Amino acid sequence: MPSPLEGRRIWFAGIGGAGMSGYALLAHAWGAQVCGWDRVATPYLAHLPEDVAVDVGGEPTPPHGWEVVVSTAFAGRIPGTTRAEFLAELVDRRDAIVVAGAHGKSTTTAMIAFVLRELGRDPAFLIGADVPQLGGNAAAGSGWLVVEGDESDRTIEALRPKVAVVTNVDLDHHTTFASRAEVEELFDAWLARATNAVRGDALPPYDGELAVPGLHNRRNATAALAALEAAGVARADAAPVLAAFRGVGRRLEQRGKAAGVQVVDDYGHHPAEAAAALEALRGSGGRVLVLFQPHLYSRTRYLAREFGAALAAADVAAVTDIYPAREEPIEGVTGKLIVDALSEARPGMPIGWMPARDDAARFLATRARDGDTVLTLGAGDVDGVIPLLLELLG
Repeated sequence: MPSPLEGRRIWFAGIGGAGMSGYALLAHAWGAQVCGWDRVATPYLAHLPEDVAVDVGGEPTPPHGWEVVVSTAFAGRIPGTTRAEFLAELVDRRDAIVVAGAHGKSTTTAMIAFVLRELGRDPAFLIGADVPQLGGNAAAGSGWLVVEGDESDRTIEALRPKVAVVTNVDLDHHTTFASRAEVEELFDAWLARATNAVRGDALPPYDGELAVPGLHNRRNATAALAALEAAGVARADAAPVLAAFRGVGRRLEQRGKAAGVQVVDDYGHHPAEAAAALEALRGSGGRVLVLFQPHLYSRTRYLAREFGAALAAADVAAVTDIYPAREEPIEGVTGKLIVDALSEARPGMPIGWMPARDDAARFLATRARDGDTVLTLGAGDVDGVIPLLLELLG
């Protein structure tokens, strides 16, 4: 039987991204010739096969006669198939489990893929983060295809999986949705079209032993086990395997220890995610100091007060300026909005408004003591400050 994409030649714009690198790896494994371009070299390029040529820097120039798949950043600027359209094609070619939702997508997807692999089901998977126990963020197995679905631009509407999972609902993408009700409507319509639908937040949190901390991970586990049952894996078989799952990169990831201070990194970029991360770390016994880098001007503009309330659960906080990602600046919107909200939520709390992340690291390093945990938090490049933070602590 020929491979699903045999004979095709596909060029990926943005191939170094967490998602696009996975699509390229899967396309190559399924028989296509693959090459691509990105602005800069990223760690995800190391996961690609040696015969996948990647141009770095300069102008994105597709080879003549090749199919073009573009990441979200280049949609509309480079003619070709969008990332979402290509993912829809992959989902159509295999029995698929698609995990959507405002929070916990990567972890829940990884939990499902981990259990399937450990039980010998040889899954293919595409995950928007590195999973050390799976050897990366993507693989091309012969079994179920397990992937994340994205509601940020409504692209999950094009996905028709055998098992559709919604972990939870929240208003996180203010340039796409005007209200939480619009997000609910999108997810409800998508679940209604699925052969098997799982609504994780309608189920009680998992009560077995997990290796990953926090109530939010117990909710992720609930959704993962329900999806596995829908895919034919008995809970009695899945639960013991899930107990060995140790988490996803940048999700409460232990990054080092110096002078008795533990440094933990988390991708949380919404108030609910910040609150969940801090709640999970409160059980460590010591104080929790947080270095928060806001992500997106629009999110900061609309959720500054909620971020302040969430970060108030820390003992000390430093806030940097905004990581813009795909957005242009909005006048008057900076990380200072969150600092002001945090000061209002918890008067007298030690708070540093440090636009540069290195300065924020210095602020926290001088205040940390033996037994504390320092949490770097955000979906931008805040994790890049961790080597300096460990050096300062040491």
